[in-house]
Amino acid sequence: MRIRFRCVALLLLLSLSLAACGTEDGQSEPAVSKSPETKESPKPSAASVPESPEDFLDLAEKAMAEESAWTFSVKGQEGLTMRGQESAASYRATVRRGMAPEALHSQGVSTSSKGAKENEEIYVVDGTAYLKKGGAPWKDASASDPEMRNKVEDPVAAIEEFRAYAREATGDDVKLTAVDGTVELRVGSDKQKLTAVQDRAWVKKAAREFDPTADQLRTAGIPVSDAQLTLSGLEEVLVLDAATYRVKSHRFEFGFLIPYGGQDITFEQDVQQENQGTFNGKIELPADVR
Repeated sequence: MRIRFRCVALLLLLSLSLAACGTEDGQSEPAVSKSPETKESPKPSAASVPESPEDFLDLAEKAMAEESAWTFSVKGQEGLTMRGQESAASYRATVRRGMAPEALHSQGVSTSSKGAKENEEIYVVDGTAYLKKGGAPWKDASASDPEMRNKVEDPVAAIEEFRAYAREATGDDVKLTAVDGTVELRVGSDKQKLTAVQDRAWVKKAAREFDPTADQLRTAGIPVSDAQLTLSGLEEVLVLDAATYRVKSHRFEFGFLIPYGGQDITFEQDVQQENQGTFNGKIELPADVR
């Protein structure tokens, strides 16, 4: 699940005018109280020292489940550039993630390149996502709905995503490295045609994130198809604490090049999530949503 600011950014030339994106932004509420102490996850015995990405992901899943809920900070940016003109948005939010039962609450604010701000709040409870943007009423849909999936940032869900990457991997697609007391799991791609890597799960995620912008470009008269697109680069990194195996951070960044008028329109997105510690409160739907 992911929560995403969505930039309605249409860069147009001559017959098309530059339209800056209306973004969602609402500064996160102060982080809810964190527990002053957190229990250290038991280290594996010598006979069960983790070696593969899936070994580490299993340990991460167990470590995160040891607490009832977590708090993450989220920041991201997204931009569309054509012939030197850019339309962009930035996003900041606080995400609280309950483990048992699974639940999520996010409060954030997005800011367009022109300074326009919009608040956004999301709950995900019992498989349903509830979204409130600005002064609009609450909207609900299945958490699997494409729009909701692009809106929900769930750092804990990255564990299962990377497990799927490892199972589908060709060769050593999932890189595993130890760096300064952390364990990093990484997937990515250099610049190449989308059609060459479109079957990779992490590339499918990037394409899904780009879909709303692609639709906006088509509406503006700019043709967009998978056969035309070039992935300018992609990197997704899940960082675990080497001692506790808890998720420390998650980052997903990618870009697409869209040919138009003899040049490329550039789309880029970068979202980072940082673990801020445990959360002692309850994640419950507000009265006006129930």
